[in-house]
Amino acid sequence: MKDFTSLDVDLQGPVARIWLNQPETRNAFDDTLVTGLTRAFTLASEAREVRVVVLGAHGPAFCAGANLRWMQRMAGYTHEDNLADAARLAEMLRTIAECPKPVIARVQGDAYAGGVGLVAACDIAISVDTAAYCLSETRIGLVPATISPYVLRAMGARAAQRYFLTAERFDAAEAHRIGLVHEVVSATALDAKVDELAQALCANGPAAVRACKRLIAEVAGRPIDQTLIDWTVEGIADIRASSEGREGVLAFLEKRKPSWLG
Repeated sequence: MKDFTSLDVDLQGPVARIWLNQPETRNAFDDTLVTGLTRAFTLASEAREVRVVVLGAHGPAFCAGANLRWMQRMAGYTHEDNLADAARLAEMLRTIAECPKPVIARVQGDAYAGGVGLVAACDIAISVDTAAYCLSETRIGLVPATISPYVLRAMGARAAQRYFLTAERFDAAEAHRIGLVHEVVSATALDAKVDELAQALCANGPAAVRACKRLIAEVAGRPIDQTLIDWTVEGIADIRASSEGREGVLAFLEKRKPSWLG
């Protein structure tokens, strides 16, 4: 799509691809990029044919955090200006995280600060083995506040206690060990792995995939009490009775492809 100035967006077909496209700034955030990502993921969420979204980046870096010129402008913001600016960033991250379609982060290079938040907001993250990661905010007297819900969900509080506070760089192997990324591959294998996952996701029932995303969001971190059990019981009963659920079970029993595979 040609109406995105900082992104390369392709929403045609079952696998949508959204590329950060400011390699000259290492795909660093500014207000244009934040607005563009929010709009692109909103369109992908609404596009009926889209089953999976891949978030990638052009250039050597995935995302270097905040753009320096944007940060210079922010230095003169009032408290109200900063609230509005942070709210736009938070809305962008939430739009990615709550996209009803599964989102794969294709991390081909370094991810710093807000770039780590982008990776964490995606459902699945595949990293090239040469990528470096850094939650660098404390180096300049800031904190990773807006991205923290997604990064904490991905890496856990214990790892965050180290990397939020120290602002150390860590490599892709460590990102995998702490859960920030799901798999680490060579640069030559990156696209094949992303495509493999995209095809696996496309093979599943689209309504079931959407329901699984909601299920994870609702269940994670909650006590296993009667309220939660009742909610899960209702959820499986609803999906079994749905047209997609009935078709999937019937196709399995009849040893044929379900209707969503054509």
